[in-house]
Amino acid sequence: MRKLLSLYHDFLRLVLTVLMGILIVPVTLQITARYTGLIPRYIWTEELARFCFIWIILVGAMIAMRESEHFTVDLLPEAKSNRGKALSLMFVDLMTFIMAAIFVIWGWPLVEFGLLQTSEMAELPMVFIYIAWPITGVTWILFLAERLVDHIKLFRSDAA
Repeated sequence: MRKLLSLYHDFLRLVLTVLMGILIVPVTLQITARYTGLIPRYIWTEELARFCFIWIILVGAMIAMRESEHFTVDLLPEAKSNRGKALSLMFVDLMTFIMAAIFVIWGWPLVEFGLLQTSEMAELPMVFIYIAWPITGVTWILFLAERLVDHIKLFRSDAA
């Protein structure tokens, strides 16, 4: 399972790279049109840039979850034992799991709503934008499950 999650993580990194490359195109067109007048001002470029940006943020959040680079706030006291550290990490991950569940539960009606809509300027199906939230939630849950295994091992290491 860890190997599959590692491949998925690599895929997400590739997707993030591609999205960053795609983002350069509409932004370059916008800047060129605005400051030089060499090309017409395309309206769809703003919308495509916004959609790419949304996906970049959420794919970046997925990657950050796997790499344990997402921001955390240290409110709990420093644990002195492995069991304490494991329990502290499990608590933080539980709070993250709740947020991931919110992304999935409330994101799905958004996806269903997106099936009925298209974007104003580029006429893209909005489902391609709204699906990002449930995908992010499911991905977080997968990566949290992987981390839970590590936390359980850390918890058991004090018992030995």
